[in-house]
Amino acid sequence: MASNASVLKQRTLSAIVFVIIMLTGLIWNNWSFFTLFLIIQLGCLYEYQKLLALIYPSYQNISAVHKWGLLVVGCLMMMTLGPVDLTISGISIKFLGSRVLPFVVALMIIVDIFSKKFSLQNLAISIAGLVYIPMCLSLFFQLKSFMTNTYFGSWTFSIPLLLIVSIWVNDTMAYLVGSVIGKTPLSPISPNKTWEGTIAGIILSVLIVSKGMALVVPIQEKYIFYISLIASIAGNFGDLLESRLKRLAGVKDSGSMMPGHGGFLDRFDSILFATPFVWLILQILF
Repeated sequence: MASNASVLKQRTLSAIVFVIIMLTGLIWNNWSFFTLFLIIQLGCLYEYQKLLALIYPSYQNISAVHKWGLLVVGCLMMMTLGPVDLTISGISIKFLGSRVLPFVVALMIIVDIFSKKFSLQNLAISIAGLVYIPMCLSLFFQLKSFMTNTYFGSWTFSIPLLLIVSIWVNDTMAYLVGSVIGKTPLSPISPNKTWEGTIAGIILSVLIVSKGMALVVPIQEKYIFYISLIASIAGNFGDLLESRLKRLAGVKDSGSMMPGHGGFLDRFDSILFATPFVWLILQILF
């Protein structure tokens, strides 16, 4: 009993710190917003490499330049796809990222070829990781820009906040309801998830976010409904995808970033998958 209480306390404290860091990064200013997702991208991409190296042993043989260069490429992609108004010494980070990116990619491939470690499979794994993580996360910069040309320009963080809160509420409600009444396993990939918890999580997330966040952010309730619904549904698929990767790799958690909660991918798997779909629905609506 004392052990369970200690674990619960640890999980609660780490969750509170996590929420504070996320909200600070989202709301403070443009640089904090960019830096937050740059760090998330680094952590997720690093853990992705570790997981895929366990699934595909040949990926362990990539050169050190390829391994660490991929993290640099991820950062450069975030810069290239980032906000145009962020500058370093008067030079846009988009300009810097787009100019350096091709050279780093070329260096990685050349080193792998000359060290006889080049493999199309390993290259494909790295490209998939770049699409899955930095490319998806970079869409948050566009989600932020949706509110720029409105009367509430200072609330540009609203849509990113809605997406993330929808995922958090969905995960929490699915866990609570599933723990109490869940009986039907959702998928062999993630045996702890149940249909009862998943369906309840989506419904409660949409209701809570649509009604609650409508009182906080300057967005019409019907649009909040669309965002929360798409995020909740797609987020579950993102969670299953990462669970599949962990099962293939034979690990319980992708990392140990948050005590009691796992790694970066464990925390952001749903967000990674949901972001493109929320971005797409907003493109259709507007």
